[in-house]
Amino acid sequence: MPQHVTALRRISFLSTGAQLPGDPIDNATLERLCGPLPEDVLTGIGVRHRHWIIDPETGEHHSSTTDMATAAARLALERAGLEPGDIDLLVMSTASPDHALPAAGTFVQERLGLDRCAVVEVRAGCVGAVQALDYARRMLADGTYRTALVVGAESISPLLAPVYLGRDPFRVRMRDRLTVYTFGDGAGAVVLRAGEEGSAAEDPLGHTFATQCLGGGRRPGMQVVGGGTDAPLAEQRRRHRLMEIRLDVPGTAEFGPQVFANGLRDVLRRSGLSVDDVDACVLPEGNAEYFSREFESAGIGAADHSALQKIIVENLADVGATGSAAVPLALDAGIAAGRVRPGHKVLLLAIEASRYLYAGLTLTWQGPGHV
Repeated sequence: MPQHVTALRRISFLSTGAQLPGDPIDNATLERLCGPLPEDVLTGIGVRHRHWIIDPETGEHHSSTTDMATAAARLALERAGLEPGDIDLLVMSTASPDHALPAAGTFVQERLGLDRCAVVEVRAGCVGAVQALDYARRMLADGTYRTALVVGAESISPLLAPVYLGRDPFRVRMRDRLTVYTFGDGAGAVVLRAGEEGSAAEDPLGHTFATQCLGGGRRPGMQVVGGGTDAPLAEQRRRHRLMEIRLDVPGTAEFGPQVFANGLRDVLRRSGLSVDDVDACVLPEGNAEYFSREFESAGIGAADHSALQKIIVENLADVGATGSAAVPLALDAGIAAGRVRPGHKVLLLAIEASRYLYAGLTLTWQGPGHV
């Protein structure tokens, strides 16, 4: 017998939520703890404040990835006018879970009081939340689920404290200082809901997704070393630090804009849109000096570059580089600032240095502004 073909459902992006742990930590505090960065380097990074789940003075934890993810999720649900029990799909992205197993999303499920819920986890950095949004969108569009909660959360600060705690700040290596100044912790959440069967035809923009890894033949731009299975645990314990972040600063500065240019062209080509058709481009780090000055050499023409500067939505200066949380945090901040409004055509574009990945998604924002 022929199988029933389900007509796709329109997906509404209803609300966002965000959580930043603790008080903002300014550059003066980091200078006192781990030494200064040259002024031109600070300008290039573009970060003025960041939030950490740890006390920067002692390294003591006052929050966790699950804590932040749950708080962001509750806020997103409240803004959507929904209860946790309305959620039947939870998709979470993080590279820094509380535990290797169970999946981090199951702890958020527990905190929300859900005995049963479909839970999927994406292990990634910056691109993970956009990939998670697309996965959830597809599961809703074909009728598998009705309402989805997507969360991106990251806790990077526990890897940063060992760089400087108990050390003379002026003896901290410059490349380690650069890492400390760059990263922040946080969580962002988005609620999606499916319409009636066949309603996808009512969405004039629809949704276009594109993702690719361009670094298969390159050394990683960022790598978290330790805590995995690359070597016996006894050997790992003999390392200078059990876990650490390694950055290829010249490589990311050179190749990062190329990844952005490829991602932007890919999403626009697949969607049939031009830069002028987009109301808001949510691109964490999009206005960072080291990034934007390379746009032209990456193949972004002068006209598109000028148009992009007017629509890029980002909050790097206030939160730092936040991995999986970056795109939902920037989207939430853009809505709060009125940069993303109901009916806007929005392009989410995430760039991840780990292996030079991008993930992009187009959507029409339906949710109201923040109250």
